Amino acid sequence: MIAWFKQKLYFPIAWYFRFFAAIRLRHWHPEIIVITGSSGKTTLLHLVEVQLGNAAKYSHHANSSFGIPFDILELHRKSLRQSEWFGLFFKAPVAVFKKVPKEHLYVVEADCDRPNEGKFLASLLHPDIVLWVSSSRTHSMNFDSLVIPRSAKWRIGRDEKKNVFSNVEEAIAYEYGYFLEYCSGFAAINGDTPLMTQQAKRSKAKIVLIQKRQHLQKYRITGNGTEFIIDTRQYRFPHLLPEELFYSIALTRAVIEHLHSDSTIAFSHFSLPTGRSSVFAGIKNTTIIDSTYNANLSSMKAILAMFAQFPAKKKWVVLSDMMELGNEEQEEHEKLAEILTDMTLERIVLVGKRTGAYTYPKLLSLQEGRRIASSAKRGHNQVVSFLQTKDAKGYIEKYLIGGEAILFKGSQSMLLEGLIEPLLKNKSDVAKLPRRGAFWEEKRKKAGL
Repeated sequence: MIAWFKQKLYFPIAWYFRFFAAIRLRHWHPEIIVITGSSGKTTLLHLVEVQLGNAAKYSHHANSSFGIPFDILELHRKSLRQSEWFGLFFKAPVAVFKKVPKEHLYVVEADCDRPNEGKFLASLLHPDIVLWVSSSRTHSMNFDSLVIPRSAKWRIGRDEKKNVFSNVEEAIAYEYGYFLEYCSGFAAINGDTPLMTQQAKRSKAKIVLIQKRQHLQKYRITGNGTEFIIDTRQYRFPHLLPEELFYSIALTRAVIEHLHSDSTIAFSHFSLPTGRSSVFAGIKNTTIIDSTYNANLSSMKAILAMFAQFPAKKKWVVLSDMMELGNEEQEEHEKLAEILTDMTLERIVLVGKRTGAYTYPKLLSLQEGRRIASSAKRGHNQVVSFLQTKDAKGYIEKYLIGGEAILFKGSQSMLLEGLIEPLLKNKSDVAKLPRRGAFWEEKRKKAGL
């Protein structure tokens, strides 16, 4: 009942803050660059920030129908508690009269967690430039109501057809497409995703398609980081990065070239956002890879492919549920099992009811089938599943011998960063994990972490 109530009030309340944000935006009138997509937005924003530096203002930690108006109005949530909302309601009208930022560029990370959010934000921002990095099944449960099989479309009226889709991927891509529709100038998008390129015809902007086969010559994981060769130019990062980061690098190049910047398009000052494949030294000479910020199947696949190339003899993965998938929940978690089956891992630790219900049995079935077919011995890719994160913590502490490389990846509700904290060799690295502060500390404590 409470969830339904919140859902119904989401946009009416968001419109209140949007009204005042629109007024301040008109007073400011910056050139607006929207960075959007199902995954990879924040990393792309950081790459762009390395190039533009102080020439732009950035919507750090704000990408929603509430977050972006708050950022424009310079309103900040501190404790994430409901009591804050009373103050925010009163501060919004006053914030209109604040001095506008001095920057003439505004780089905004924008998400589409639900139907109408893309239109809500695009019609507020009217972006001059759009960088669209990805589109996949994220928050798909919110889009299930828009999906009607093609065979059933004849039953509904012509006016209703424009708001229904044959699958959830179409619905999500269409919502992100509003940023192209409202874009007035230039857009660069991932050209290897057909559902994204189909949205390009909705836009009057000049659109550049970024395609891997045309631009990426080399991708390699090394002991010191990651190497890309894009359009014959080499980029080296002292970070562990998935191959899909190619799109973000190429999109950054595209926007910098469009702006006719004097930038050399180098990324020597780039730093990873927290929870995106950060590498830490662990106890017992282990290597900890923290990718716990969030997860959907496309990001899981990208990170696991990267980890497959990581130079380590003993590899573990600790993976949790992918949330808000709705009707696609079982299919996505079973696909995760298929990806894991093809990997060489010492242990697979699954956390949550969804990985337990779908990934775990599918993985065992696939492994048994391959064992019989190849006469392989039992023991390869040992798989365990836990409902509670605290139980996974006990298992890891019991079986950790030393020298393992452990990848942590999952949705934030499972609080996997709580598993990483006791494994860190340098306790000061705790500050570099996602979800810091009293609000999240309380949640981890309640979860037994």
